[in-house]
Amino acid sequence: MFDNYATDNFFDEMITDAGAPRPASQLLIDRLAKLGPGDLQRLQTAADAALLQSGITFNVYDDGQARERIIPFDVIPRVIRGEDFAPVEAGLRQRIQALNLFIHDIFHERRIVAEGHIPEKFLHTGRESVWDCCRGLTPPRQIYCHIAGIDLVRDDSGAFMVLEDNLRCPSGVSYVLENRRVLKETLPRVFDSMRVRPVDDYPEQLLQTLRYSAPEGVDRPRVVVMSPGVYNSAYFEHAYLAQQMGVPLVTGSDLVVEGDRVHMITTDGLRRVDVIYRRIDDDFLDPEVFRKDSLLGVPGLMRVYAAGRLTLANAPGCGIADNKVIYAFVPQMIRFYLDEEPILPNVETYLCGREADRQHVLGALDKLVVKPAHEAGGKGILIGPHATQAQRDAMADAIRDDPDNFIAQPTLSLSRAPTLISDGDGDGGVHIEGRHIDLRPFILSGRSTHVLPGGLTRVALKKGSLIVNSSMGGGTKDTWVLQ
Repeated sequence: MFDNYATDNFFDEMITDAGAPRPASQLLIDRLAKLGPGDLQRLQTAADAALLQSGITFNVYDDGQARERIIPFDVIPRVIRGEDFAPVEAGLRQRIQALNLFIHDIFHERRIVAEGHIPEKFLHTGRESVWDCCRGLTPPRQIYCHIAGIDLVRDDSGAFMVLEDNLRCPSGVSYVLENRRVLKETLPRVFDSMRVRPVDDYPEQLLQTLRYSAPEGVDRPRVVVMSPGVYNSAYFEHAYLAQQMGVPLVTGSDLVVEGDRVHMITTDGLRRVDVIYRRIDDDFLDPEVFRKDSLLGVPGLMRVYAAGRLTLANAPGCGIADNKVIYAFVPQMIRFYLDEEPILPNVETYLCGREADRQHVLGALDKLVVKPAHEAGGKGILIGPHATQAQRDAMADAIRDDPDNFIAQPTLSLSRAPTLISDGDGDGGVHIEGRHIDLRPFILSGRSTHVLPGGLTRVALKKGSLIVNSSMGGGTKDTWVLQ
């Protein structure tokens, strides 16, 4: 099945430019090579059926209609050598430590601004009304970002770089756990032979992180997962993580502020809540403080949080550190707060709010990827080499109108991995082709910093595409980090 496989001069995770298997992938490729196309297709079908049975879906909203879908899953795993992942782990710990210090600094002394490392104007993003409510507040143990998802890519040399920081309500870890469960059942012998690092302890690690972050003086903290409800696109994950941790899944209507505490309404009366793992945006948390029309939040929630009697994970205001403009300054944060050099580099980034950068971007739109600073999920992105002239002209106008809202980056030669692709002939045949991928490891900040070994590998299933987001047609793979 690899006879006609071509790397097309991209860095391939499993195959060298000479067409030979990389040593870490040799056992897996040997196993796959013994399968006929029909066998591999049957494995894929079995994996899809197992995911469907588990209910691992997300909601897509088209024309006002909500439709449940299964994220496409590729049965061929991604393999990463342990020695390649070790610096990634160290770099992610360093990065999260600096980002936590940055959030605390911005909501208190603002030293990094005062000393000229980040211009004040780049902190003005239209969300000041939300972030002003967080000024002066310090969460228990001074941990702001308990759960982070950092998006990584590998360039044409195989080096890992950080593409994006996700610190608000990062999603996708349920797919990591379910992908692993399914693939262990699908390829059990090769999985055991390759000594893959486990990921199934993540729910316990998450629960310990949340308990550790409880307000001071609480001996047996009660933890809940707070969801916007069944119509949220990531509701499966909310319910899944609550079930895996053995804690209640609640919505805003299940909680009430009585006196100086938050309580959960139960059939046996009120039960105090100490830690809320919230999967709901800042805007909707508390109608007394943020959006007055929110029916998803809890009136008075921020009062209890401000008094130090409640932990919200992640802390309100974390989004100040993960917009795409602030991303460009994380290397300076690491040097400023930790007095260290960054282990993981950023992708080269141009800030359109800087005159010189803006002029360069406007003159090179056919070569760059342009991103709005405050969007997510691939929305609003222009991939210059693949865009029409009309699309580039429209983006140029948008940049001139609001330059601070845009960044630009070189079009990266994202690494690729072998992926099972339909022949498209209607007969159910399949073959293997390379597809571009990224990686979202999840990091927990509690008593210590825990990096999930591997993470969510997302796949751009459309040939030649660089967009891996599930909402834009991307799929996922299991990620095998070897011991």
